[in-house]
Amino acid sequence: MKAFLNKREYDFQDGESILEFARRHGVFIPSLCQFKPLEHRPATCRVCLVSVTDAAGTRMVTACDTRVTQDMYIDTISKEVRDRQRLQVELILADHHQDCAACARHGDCELQDLSEAVGLSRNRFAQVLAGAAAKRLCDTSATSMLRDMTKCIRCLRCVEVCRKIQGVAALTVDGRGLGTVIGVGMAPDHNTSACIQCGQCTLVCPTGALAERDQNDQVLDYLASPDVITVFSFAPSVRVLLGDEFGFPAGSNVEGKIVAALRAIGADVVIDTDFAADVVIMEEGTELLNRVREGGKLPMFTSCCPGWINFAEKHIPGILPYLSTTRSPQGVLGPLAKTYLPLRMGLDAKKIRNISIMPCVAKKDEAARPQLARDGVPDIDVVLTVREFSRLLRRLGVDLVNIAPEPFDNPFMSASTGAAVIFGTTGGVMEAAVRTVYALLNGQELQGIVAAPLRGLEGVRTAELDLGPEVGPVKLAICHGLRNAKILAEEVLAGTSPYTFIEVMACPGGCIDGGGTSRFKGSYHAAKQRKQQSLYDLDHNMHYRQSHNNPQIKLLYEEFLTAPNSEKAHHLLHTYYRDRQEWPSQSIEENKRKLTLVE
Repeated sequence: MKAFLNKREYDFQDGESILEFARRHGVFIPSLCQFKPLEHRPATCRVCLVSVTDAAGTRMVTACDTRVTQDMYIDTISKEVRDRQRLQVELILADHHQDCAACARHGDCELQDLSEAVGLSRNRFAQVLAGAAAKRLCDTSATSMLRDMTKCIRCLRCVEVCRKIQGVAALTVDGRGLGTVIGVGMAPDHNTSACIQCGQCTLVCPTGALAERDQNDQVLDYLASPDVITVFSFAPSVRVLLGDEFGFPAGSNVEGKIVAALRAIGADVVIDTDFAADVVIMEEGTELLNRVREGGKLPMFTSCCPGWINFAEKHIPGILPYLSTTRSPQGVLGPLAKTYLPLRMGLDAKKIRNISIMPCVAKKDEAARPQLARDGVPDIDVVLTVREFSRLLRRLGVDLVNIAPEPFDNPFMSASTGAAVIFGTTGGVMEAAVRTVYALLNGQELQGIVAAPLRGLEGVRTAELDLGPEVGPVKLAICHGLRNAKILAEEVLAGTSPYTFIEVMACPGGCIDGGGTSRFKGSYHAAKQRKQQSLYDLDHNMHYRQSHNNPQIKLLYEEFLTAPNSEKAHHLLHTYYRDRQEWPSQSIEENKRKLTLVE
């Protein structure tokens, strides 16, 4: 099958669109709303216009949703085509708030790139339409995110990822004509909607219409204050993600550079969230054993992912008794940084401000939960996404590429294991837990350490593992993406689940593709396998690979917590959940407190 592209003959595949055909043969056609990884081609932006000649005559068509036919002549570069493409971009840009300097995607905007690609040098319609765009809603009610419809171009990518990948369907298309916006269903605002603030929509949004709530100025205030002790920590996956923002090859381990960069901007203490991940395994693993031995609610679901917790509370609250009560690593590190750390380092706990760097937008919402505060004081003061942290380093002139790596110098909350590192990928929490649970049950280590059946990137993975004579074989399940989680949860509620332990991560791939990671232009979850393998390589090379063998974890329990699941451990490191279908938001006073934290 042959067709002509700009006068040259090429082969095409049955059912192939003109846009796919052109890209396969290295011919550029500008596009905006089309998003191949989501198989998303709604033809709403009309930018990919081309001229075609076939049996029906010559006409302008959109390349993303027009199929190639035998002997079709396709023109992508004539003056008429270029003028039409430029006009479409001109109209889109005019119907869009153009305060680019204040936009979350400033310097990383697909619309700006597209304007350059079509040769747009001025906008004839900016004054005509910009006034209408500026009047659209900017919803700041959510703790983690901003929904700024003045910057929306109605590409519908966010709607697609929310429905197809996450199965949440919190985003809707509301209004008509110039008044069309991305809404939140029948909810009065973003905060009370079905949104679980996973942030996947912020990854695919080509402009700044959906973005995390930026807290860099609050961090700078802390750094500038002589009365504040700043304690920074970063999640397991961040060490293989931050490099994306600075041009490193995908999956590069920049842990030492992050430590050096934090010291360069004035951090008082730098600790590792990996340490808290080891604590989580001790608490969660013991909790699972207690449920197995005492007849508690099974299967037990992991509770490390705040997007999953929000989903359970808002969409399937019947599953809440099955969730582990152990906090996430961020939730565990928060109280330890304000109790155990000052005890060991001789610091004034009241002066400590705990700042965590996370791959996740929902971690901001988690930090604002009233359950994660003591006497009204939050355990985690600020959460920065990977994107925010990269902006902070640029604001302060830190060159991550050339800065010399430095090691952690705090021995109390920075020693970690390979089990903690793999928390950053789907299946990692399960594998880490299995290593410790097996050892606690049998008094010896799991042979081979690596639980190969638990690894991979399939949406749902299952395995059967013999935990020894006391428990015997158990069935385990791992899933990522909330559409998959809902299926497993419904099996549990129906009484048909065969599993004992289930790991859930809201984001596809787990934290390596969290909603707060690098945005992608024209791709989605790129180089996922390389990032996952980087974490596995780190695990392989660690001196300690099981959480229970971490000497600092042993010391923590000996001198502070006494034992996993002790009364003190429950007070500091465990939490509770609530049905948010009936009460979707916190009280007015709690929302005021949360907004104070993030603004």
